[in-house]
Order: sequence, then structure tokens, then C-alpha cells
Amino acid sequence: MNYALISLTAPLVSALLLVFLGYMSGRKHTGLWVLGGSVVSLVSAALALQSAMQAGLPQTINLGGWAEDLGISLRLSSLSALLLVFTAFIHLLVGTYARFSRHAPHQDFWMLSAFLHASLNALWLSADLFNLYITLELIGLAAVAMVALSGARAYKAASDYLLLSLAASLIYLLGVVLIYAQYQTLNLVHLASISSDNTLTRLALVLMTAALMLKGALWPLHLWLPAAHASAPTAVSALLSGIVVKAPLFILWLIWTELAPPELAKQVGPAVAAAGMIALSAAGWSAMRTPYIKVLVAYSTIAQLGYALMALGLLMSWQLPQLHIALWLFVIAHGLAKTSLFLAAGEMQGTLGTKRLSGLRGATQTVPVAMFAFAVAGGSLIGLPPSGGFLAKWVLLEPMLNQPQYWPWALGVLLGTLVSAAYIFRVVALSFDRARINPPDRQPDRAGHWLALLPALLVWGMALIGNQLILILAGGGI
Repeated sequence: MNYALISLTAPLVSALLLVFLGYMSGRKHTGLWVLGGSVVSLVSAALALQSAMQAGLPQTINLGGWAEDLGISLRLSSLSALLLVFTAFIHLLVGTYARFSRHAPHQDFWMLSAFLHASLNALWLSADLFNLYITLELIGLAAVAMVALSGARAYKAASDYLLLSLAASLIYLLGVVLIYAQYQTLNLVHLASISSDNTLTRLALVLMTAALMLKGALWPLHLWLPAAHASAPTAVSALLSGIVVKAPLFILWLIWTELAPPELAKQVGPAVAAAGMIALSAAGWSAMRTPYIKVLVAYSTIAQLGYALMALGLLMSWQLPQLHIALWLFVIAHGLAKTSLFLAAGEMQGTLGTKRLSGLRGATQTVPVAMFAFAVAGGSLIGLPPSGGFLAKWVLLEPMLNQPQYWPWALGVLLGTLVSAAYIFRVVALSFDRARINPPDRQPDRAGHWLALLPALLVWGMALIGNQLILILAGGGI
């Protein structure tokens, strides 16, 4: 548990050092403080993961010496440790891109990035509903501020994001109040043993679910996401899509697998899975129709989260361990692929001087590395073997194919695959088209393009460590 606490505090310490030392030593090196914090967090998270796997059972610490039902409880499981590793790695990768590519971010990016990293780590370790609310609120505030770094053109998207996020927070908090009124505790372990199916519990779960779906841009409460992700700076878009939208999904998983009575979860599960299936087609259709590069990638985020929502709904309904594994394999594979897609899309926009898909004609000649990164990452979204997306889909499909009554859900996965292929191949096909007559005279940023390719290659390498990931996730309860 000590390693997890180091991983949690390292980004926060780097932010404080940035305040007291970074600005005094000059703005040129401020990003290095945050990168250093990410490295420490990553190493500590890896050691925490090793410790969690050796312990076998979740480890708990109560801050301040208070009892679990009164104080702040942190809980380390193999899943939360894996998410610590994943978060630190994505922050390190995106931070390296922001520091060494020629598209230098706003100076405030570094402070907000470190703050976001620490808030995400705190959320993965939280074991009570109120602490989850606090960390989710901190994540939302940091994310909104980072969207606004693009300047005036992003203010409307950022303000819409802020207002909807605050509304969702109030709705979630109301659900938390109802749970406390019913059970006099917010600790998830305690609630798992005493919760029952009653009107107040159902109302609280409905409120919290709606709020979390709005915060996580899960269909149909997703309308704020395309504008926010598309208007944000490239590095911010990668963080938002790669990690931030997973935080509400994590809480959604917690409340329906720990707080909700099993029989109630079984009843609600098919509706959640159906929402995921619809998201695959509806958001995918929007991705096929948009004329803008980053908007396409943003809509694909909503569509791909449909797989995770489907896995969660079926997990609630069928309560099979394989579906828990499939859910978090999707989260990791999607995070890596989306980081690559947004970095590649940002690099292509910057080099080609256009936000429109029509400007990608001839991209295989003008920006070959970035276009290759986009295609490779897109292959994982489609589910081509042996990518991480394929691994997650295979684990999801296996229990469906064993029972004929579950085949309609398998058809939903197949439909999502075809829709994903349609919007990814739309971009790839344009890149092989004849180049524009007067392409912009700009040299590609080699560092930025190769860093965009790295997570795409890693998501295809997930199959090499598939057994290890499945082993970790098999022991990944709260």
C-alpha cells in the first residue's frame, strides 16, 4: 500500500515543486518536473501492482486513524494497481509528447496535468462514495480548465462541459445523500453487505447512474464530448479520451457490482448493455458523417465506450468473471488506441494545416508516420488480431457464443466492428487518394509523429501479455 500512496502523491508533489521551483528556474524546464513525477508514479505503481498480486486480497488503509465508516478509506486491489500503472504511463507518454514535440502546450498545461494525474490516482484507490465524489469533481474541474487552454475558440465547449459536469455532480451527490440516509455509511465494503432492494436504494442508483453516464459521455448522455475533445489542445484530447472518461465508468462499475443488490443488477443489466449496443451504431454513424478529423475521433470514443458499457451491463446480468475481464481489457486497449489516434490526428492537422478530412488526401505521402499510427490504432478499435481490441472482444464474445440465447448480443458486437471499420477505413482511404495540388509547405514534426505511433504499437503488443493481464484482472475486485 505504501507504493500506491507514493504513486498517488508523486504527481501532486511535482505540481507543488512546479509552483515553488519551476517558475523560479525558468519556464523552459517546467515540464520536466511533471515528467519526473510521472516517472516516480509509474515505478511506484508497478511495485504496488506486484505487491497487490502477491497479497491476493485487497489492502486497506484508513487515513487519520478514523474508523472506516467515518474517515477516508483507500483500498488497493490488483485492478486499482493496474489502473495506477496505466494512468502513469499515459501521462508520461502524453507529457513527453507535450514537452518534446514542436506543438508546445500552454504553460498551465503542466500544473493541470499533474493535478489531473493525482486526482485520477485518488479515485482508483477510493473506497467510499463521498471520496469518489470529491475525486471525480477534481478530475472534472481539471479537465474543463485543460479544454479551455485552446483559447477563445474552446470557451463555449469548456463552459458547456463545466455546466453539465456540475449538474451531474449535484445529481450524483443527491444519490450519495440518499444512500447515507438509508444505511448510515458510505463505505463500499460495508454497503455491499447491508444494501437491500428498496425504493430509496433504487432512486439513489438511478440518480448516480444518470450522473456518471453524463460525466463519462456514455450514450445517450454524450452530447458535450465531441466539441470538448475536438477543441482541446492535442495533448489534452489524448488525456481526456485515453483516461478521463474512464473514471465515471469505474464508479459505475463499483456501484453496480458492490452497492447494488445482485437481483436488482440482473434486472437493470440488459438495459445498460442495450445502451452500449446502440452507442456502437449511433455514435459510429455520427463518426462516419462528420467532415472533421478530431470530431471523428471524438465520436469514435463514444462508440467504443459502448463496448465497455455492454460488457458492464452483461456483467451485471450474467455475473460471469470473464465479463469483468473483458470490461477492463476494453478500457486499457481503448485508452492506448485513443491516445495514439488523438496525437496522430493533432499532428496531421498541424502539419497539413486543415481540420477537415478532405485535407487528408495524400497523407500517406506527406505525413506517413502519423497516418500509419492512425491506421494501426484504428485496427485495434476494429478488433483486428492480435491487437488489444481483438483480445477484449474475444473475451467478451466467448460466453456469448457458448449459449445460443446470447447470440443477439454477439451480433451487436459484430455490428459495432463493421461500423468501426467503416469510419476508420474512411480516413485511411482518403490518405491514399491523390495528394492536394498545393499542399502546405510544412515539414512533419518527427518527434511528435513517432510518439503518436508508440501507443498504437503497444496496444498491438497487448496480446503478448494477454495471459498476465487476464491473471491480474481475475483478482481485480474492489
